[in-house]
Amino acid sequence: MALQDVIRWLLPREDVFYGLIERQSELLEQAARALADFARGVPAERVRETVQELEHQADAIVYEIEEQLARVFVTPIDREDIQLLAASIDDIVDLINLTGRTFELYAVPEPSPPMIELMNILVVMAELLKAELPALRRHEYAKLIAVGRVIKQHEKEADRIFRNAVGQLFHDPAIDAKVLLRDKEVLEDLEKAIDKCETVAERLKNLAVKHG
Repeated sequence: MALQDVIRWLLPREDVFYGLIERQSELLEQAARALADFARGVPAERVRETVQELEHQADAIVYEIEEQLARVFVTPIDREDIQLLAASIDDIVDLINLTGRTFELYAVPEPSPPMIELMNILVVMAELLKAELPALRRHEYAKLIAVGRVIKQHEKEADRIFRNAVGQLFHDPAIDAKVLLRDKEVLEDLEKAIDKCETVAERLKNLAVKHG
């Protein structure tokens, strides 16, 4: 076997890792949409069940990526970058799952307007990541930088909504203490998930700068 054939045999198909990460982004979008269904009247228990199943599927992909990293000799991008990107996407799904569990655990009757706004922003950010992540496979690094800027703007808007909503909770003299703590925790879970979307965008931007 010629040296070139040996190298080609050692090199993985690029869609092994790219495909797994892109599948992660698809599950992320589905999870964000399933969570937002709570605002459309889907019971909290069903929302939690749907999101939890998607979270289990996302975890399985992370395990597959780890196994591939242990098995493959050469990777299309640095191993550390693959692992960090996959872990960051998984963190978002985990936080969406946590929010769904909080809805059910605390018997949230319906989401407040700020919760709905944050869930909608989360869906938009998940859609953006799903749509633009394949640019990494195609080496279209300018697209990754551009989507990072858009996601940053959404994160700033979400931060404004979060701060205003928490401020209103503490300035409401008639609010029940349990409701205050419940709503604050839900808002914090959503805000953390949105922040993690920005983390993924930053990782993609760093990859674009590194390889562009």
